[in-house]
Amino acid sequence: MADTKQHDLVVIGGGPGGYVAAIRAAQLGMNVACVEQEPTLGGTCLRIGCIPSKCLLEDSERYAEARLHLAEHGVRVGEVELDLPTMIQRKDRVVQTNSKGVEALFKKNNVTRYTGHGRIAGNGRVRIEGKDAATELQAKHIILATGSRAASLPSFPVDGTHVITSTEALSLQEVPRRLVVIGAGYIGMEMSSIWSRLGSEVTVLEYFDRILIGLDEEMSAEAQRLFARQGMDIQLGVRVTGVRIEGNECVVEREGAEPIRCDRVLMAVGRQPNTQDLGLEAAGVQVDKKGRIEVDDHFATTVPGIYAIGDVIRGPMLAHKAEEEGIACAEYLGTGYGHVNYDVIPGVVYTNPEIAGVGKTEEQLIQAGVKYKKGVFPFRANGRARTLGQVDGKVKVLADADTDRILGVHILGPRAGDLIAEAVAAMAFGATSEDLARVCHAHPTLPEALKEAAMAVAGRAIHF
Repeated sequence: MADTKQHDLVVIGGGPGGYVAAIRAAQLGMNVACVEQEPTLGGTCLRIGCIPSKCLLEDSERYAEARLHLAEHGVRVGEVELDLPTMIQRKDRVVQTNSKGVEALFKKNNVTRYTGHGRIAGNGRVRIEGKDAATELQAKHIILATGSRAASLPSFPVDGTHVITSTEALSLQEVPRRLVVIGAGYIGMEMSSIWSRLGSEVTVLEYFDRILIGLDEEMSAEAQRLFARQGMDIQLGVRVTGVRIEGNECVVEREGAEPIRCDRVLMAVGRQPNTQDLGLEAAGVQVDKKGRIEVDDHFATTVPGIYAIGDVIRGPMLAHKAEEEGIACAEYLGTGYGHVNYDVIPGVVYTNPEIAGVGKTEEQLIQAGVKYKKGVFPFRANGRARTLGQVDGKVKVLADADTDRILGVHILGPRAGDLIAEAVAAMAFGATSEDLARVCHAHPTLPEALKEAAMAVAGRAIHF
């Protein structure tokens, strides 16, 4: 008979949503447990997603800079060699350090960690399968935060060697001579950037007529031109019908076109929620047609006492969205109030240049019939961008035509992922474009481009 442990809250999943929810609940005085099946904490984001991919994006960018751009800064380095094993080892060290950091936070906040697969076993009960299989947990509240996994297609069997996902792509021990990436979303373009910089001949195949669906169309179109200039072969409107293996080669079959031969095929067609094998159906927890758990505005499922956050519920599958939901859900359970402003959840693509956006795109405003004003400022006119030698891209500010309240901000350019934070803060406090334009920005800095774009909404940009 399983040993029963009592807690106020059990969180299933130790990723960005789960571990943050556990820590916040513990801060509010709850006796909290977190069940995670992987040996290390941090979830997909920390182990095989956000953090390792940014390591390789950063390292590959430095490699490309040393090969192609340092000389123009007066730095001559001779022959540049790629040491991929060291690059992969550094990535692994960063991941390990971050994961140990989460473990330390659990200890600091007295969160009890259980290792194994958690499954709902009835009213307020969670059964664990794995290392702590002899344990059953009893709690008043349960939060499901099991995240997501790489989506696959029936006609593209992922074998982890020839046909791979982003997980395997982050640990390749040699650079593929020819890489085909199926899907031009966030993950597809980031993975393409890494391996293109490191020497692969990268071909990106996208079913739709543009890359980075969901981002502002003007920004994604300009980004596509820049990626092509970097050497990527991006093909749009392509329907891939299958992949077959011939010896050590992959043959990618396309409708109405000749097959493409390559060394590796990377499947980057999105992600799907990890809601299988959680005991949801037996417990009465409802899911929608996409496999997402249905919740109300307070993250409550159809079963009292069971809540869900992050990638397993509606909304963008982003680590920071999951974190905000984890905090809000824990605070709702602990204080009766929790809130996430879904209108200001930023998105970032960590390519070079970076792409970031928050709020409405221009296409969304047009479709909704909202009258708006637009201000655009190019990085080419920004002094700091010139000193960095990174002048591609622009900043776009969209504001309501009547109230001037900022409706959306979109950035393509150096450090866009950092710059978007100011726009998020401004929008969170209901700022107008004039408010942003009148904030004094240090000179010379990249954020001045955001100020100038805000000034351009009223036709008064100074430097362009």
